[in-house]
Amino acid sequence: MNVTEDSTEQSGNSLTRELTQNPLKKIWVCCFFCLSVCMTNCPTLIVTVGLPARGKTYISKKLTRYLNWIDVPTKEFNVGQYRRECVKIYKSFEFFRPDNEEGLKIRKQCALAALNDVRQFLMDEGGQVAVFDATNTTRERRETILRFAEQNGFKVFFVESVCEDPDVIAENIVQVKLGSPDYTHCNTEEAVADFMKRIKCYENSYQPLDEELDGDLSFIKIIDVGRRYLVNRVQDHIQSRIVYYLMNIHITPRSIYLCRHGESDLNIKGRIGGDSGLSAKGQEVSSIVCIQDSLKELGPYRVWTSQMKRTIQTAEAVGVPYEQWKALNEIDAGVCEELMYEEIQQRFPLEFALRDQDKYRYRYPKGESYEDLVQRLEPVIMELERQENVLVICHQAVMRCLLAYFLDKTAEELPYLKCPLHTVLKLTPVAYGCKVESVCLNVDAVNTHRDRPSVRLTDTQPLSMSVSSVVKKPLCLFWLKLKCAVSL
Repeated sequence: MNVTEDSTEQSGNSLTRELTQNPLKKIWVCCFFCLSVCMTNCPTLIVTVGLPARGKTYISKKLTRYLNWIDVPTKEFNVGQYRRECVKIYKSFEFFRPDNEEGLKIRKQCALAALNDVRQFLMDEGGQVAVFDATNTTRERRETILRFAEQNGFKVFFVESVCEDPDVIAENIVQVKLGSPDYTHCNTEEAVADFMKRIKCYENSYQPLDEELDGDLSFIKIIDVGRRYLVNRVQDHIQSRIVYYLMNIHITPRSIYLCRHGESDLNIKGRIGGDSGLSAKGQEVSSIVCIQDSLKELGPYRVWTSQMKRTIQTAEAVGVPYEQWKALNEIDAGVCEELMYEEIQQRFPLEFALRDQDKYRYRYPKGESYEDLVQRLEPVIMELERQENVLVICHQAVMRCLLAYFLDKTAEELPYLKCPLHTVLKLTPVAYGCKVESVCLNVDAVNTHRDRPSVRLTDTQPLSMSVSSVVKKPLCLFWLKLKCAVSL
């Protein structure tokens, strides 16, 4: 509120002064202010710990994707990738032997190069969380990282993955490590044998995090792929969210089906939002049953809908038990509910233009933004991570947000993802990402997708000539943006 009050106090001198947005585009401020809004009270460095083939990179990538999805700028720094860029041709496990001085020197240089990039990301590029993905198996290495973090004012949170199950380790090697550039020219047996010897190179020097020796550190120890957890000294909100997320993910093979409701009466009329029922074509859901065959092959599965009529009617047609989630309701368009885009442009031309400027963060008057929707859907994502096979029958904006999480899409891309009616997307989590299959249900429906406008307003040009006729007086623009600041 201080920023808004200051803007109001100074407005008497120059009501025509332009407003701009802070780097995270959270609030409108006068352009001569230089503010940095951060969701963390200071940058956080997440450090993985554990032997090879324990899922550290899997955890790092998932955690990075989740934090970026909730609008916490995060980047992963994989030391193995730095090593591959430095040593173009991998020969054998001998490189990782503890008595290989040249190998030790190169690995240390790569770790320092990664830490330098971490510093740049957190201090110069607006990053809030960095994930330092490496084995970090010795207490000496971890103390070096702690000194580095202390010198730069970073908080440190360790994530250790401990696993002694030979089946899990073997599966991880086959599913992930054999696809590594290190083993491009090896057959499976040779690659597995070499990687097992690589693990042996770390085992003798491995010093796990200890409750007593490391009792002053902040960490989570994930034991046997989530069968047990040990959490120690969680320092702040972002660390608590990290812990909560890591305690919900699992590696059980499963599939998630995402689809929109059947075509609705308002879809036909080109009107957004509302709570109408299905159209005649929307009720032609006999072909929707075809997805049941795929689902039955997976064994038990759950069906989720929103609390809106059109998703419930779709689930009823599929003929299986379902659960209603209020969080899955479509984005609230506020005063624009049940209007056509042409009507919005005519009645609220400035709102229409501002939404095209930043569709992700634009909030409908008395409604929601995509950014609001992501926050609303976070519990759904957590539960999807906990579950095995799920069919989610939802809405266009909701499906975009869910897809953006699983496919690692940016806030810029999210509002324009194509989610057509009468199409089911099958998402199958794989090693470091998600496999997507599209199933068309062969029932015609209207196209509700609106493409990204070719000409958009920018931060350096808040109002172009396209809307200058709408706001003839600078004072009107000032109070409009001041209103945005108050509402946010």
